[in-house]
Amino acid sequence: MKNIVILISGRGSNMEAIVKACAAEGWPARIAAVISNRPEAGGLAFAQSHGIATAVVDHKPFGKGDAARAAFDAELQRVIDGFAPDLVVLAGFMRILTPGFTGHYAGRMLNIHPSLLPAFTGLHTHQRAIEAGCRVAGATVHFVTAELDHGPIVAQAVVPVLDGDDESALAARVLSHEHRMYPSAVRWFVEGRLVIDGARVRHRDGESQMFG
Repeated sequence: MKNIVILISGRGSNMEAIVKACAAEGWPARIAAVISNRPEAGGLAFAQSHGIATAVVDHKPFGKGDAARAAFDAELQRVIDGFAPDLVVLAGFMRILTPGFTGHYAGRMLNIHPSLLPAFTGLHTHQRAIEAGCRVAGATVHFVTAELDHGPIVAQAVVPVLDGDDESALAARVLSHEHRMYPSAVRWFVEGRLVIDGARVRHRDGESQMFG
C-alpha cells in the first residue's frame, strides 16, 4: 500500500479528483495527508471531511529571499516525511521549490501544469496561449525537477482553442481534462506502470499517455 501526500495552495480541485478516484477505483494506495502552505486553503476542509490528515506549513512567517525559501522547504520536507510518502503530488501548490527539495523527492514527485509543456511555463498560461494564436492548448503531468515546469512528461491532454475563447473559458475546458488525466497518472505511478527512460516516460503496458 503506497502513501500519497498531496500539496495544495487553494481549493485543490485536482486533489479532490485524485482522492475520489483512489477510493472509487481501489488503488493500492492511500492519501496519507493533504498539506497546504496557506491556512485558508479551501481544499483542507474537503480532505478533513474525507478522513484525511491535514497539515499547514505557512510560508509567510519564513519571510522572503533564498534563505527563507530554503528554510520553508526544509520544514515542509520534515512535515511531508512524517507521513512516509511513496509519492508527493503537487496539485495547485503555488511555490517555487528549491533544488534540495526537488532532489530529495526525485522520481517520486508529480506536478500538473496547465499548458502543453515545454510551451508556456510559469503563470497566465491560458491567456498567453490565446494571445499567441494557438489552435490547441492543454495540460501536462510531469515529474518534478529543479527547473520550473520541466521534467520528464508522464501525460498530456489536448483541447482546442475556440474562436471567442477568453482565459476563463479555456481554463475551464482544460481543467475538465486535468481531472481525468491527473488521477490516471497518479494511479499509473502507484501501480508501478511508469518507466522513466532519460527525458521520456513510458507506460509499461503501452497505455496511451495522451488525453483529449
